[in-house]
Amino acid sequence: MSAATARVLDPARAGRAMVGVLAIMLFLTLLAAAAGIAAGRGAAALGARLSARATVQLTDADPAARAAAAARALAALRSSPAVARARAVPRAELANLVAPWLGSAADDPDLPMPALIDLELAPGEDALASARAVLARVAPEAVIDSHGAAVAPLARLLRLASLLAAAVAVLMVAASAAVVVLAARAGLEAHRTTIAVMHGLGATDTQVAGLFQRRVARDAATAALVATAAAALTAGLLVGPFAIEIGASGDNVALGARGWGVLAALPLVFVGFAALVARHTVAHALARTL
Repeated sequence: MSAATARVLDPARAGRAMVGVLAIMLFLTLLAAAAGIAAGRGAAALGARLSARATVQLTDADPAARAAAAARALAALRSSPAVARARAVPRAELANLVAPWLGSAADDPDLPMPALIDLELAPGEDALASARAVLARVAPEAVIDSHGAAVAPLARLLRLASLLAAAVAVLMVAASAAVVVLAARAGLEAHRTTIAVMHGLGATDTQVAGLFQRRVARDAATAALVATAAAALTAGLLVGPFAIEIGASGDNVALGARGWGVLAALPLVFVGFAALVARHTVAHALARTL
């Protein structure tokens, strides 16, 4: 079928409205996908970094007894295979931690401070339980807090945000498919007489469906270019200042090579999906009505 015949069903300005709608849909899809990937990576990084960290706290009122218990606990933990590293937290470091609330009083040597031991647990799900058992033998009064357990609600929230972003992206794709279906049906109705003439001249349903597929693919490709450019501009304006503010922690929510690959593939998949939806819609409608 010639290009002149194709232009009969492909007027120059007919697809501008659909291009705009598809561009908005894909733009929001890209943003939702990027947010979902970043939230998912952040949750995974948070769990990986903190699940193996714990803090031992000893709060005996007698400073001498507290120091002796801390020394016993530190020696026992360092000799335990469940602990990869154990470090007594210096008093000066504790004073820096409470200084925002106590001010200069944090440096008072008479201020009672708990003895803290920073732990890095060995790999294994039972490492924390083993460390607790060691402490129960040498310092029953010690309390061990898992960093992973403390941030577990935040990690769950990030995973939930990732799932919600994925759901939004899926809904956007479904809405885009609905737009393509409506546009294809409207085009069929508008060109019903022309299509009947084309059938009389020997054109098949497959050829007519191919024309609509070509038009939708072109409009979707234009929308993909606009949406990708807008998403890239938005990322440049937002991600740069955000990354500066959070510093090295930005690696935890970076998209990574796989995330960027997914975002790069989305516009291509979007164009192919829109073209297939248009072809299927037209072919199905022609088979039923013409």
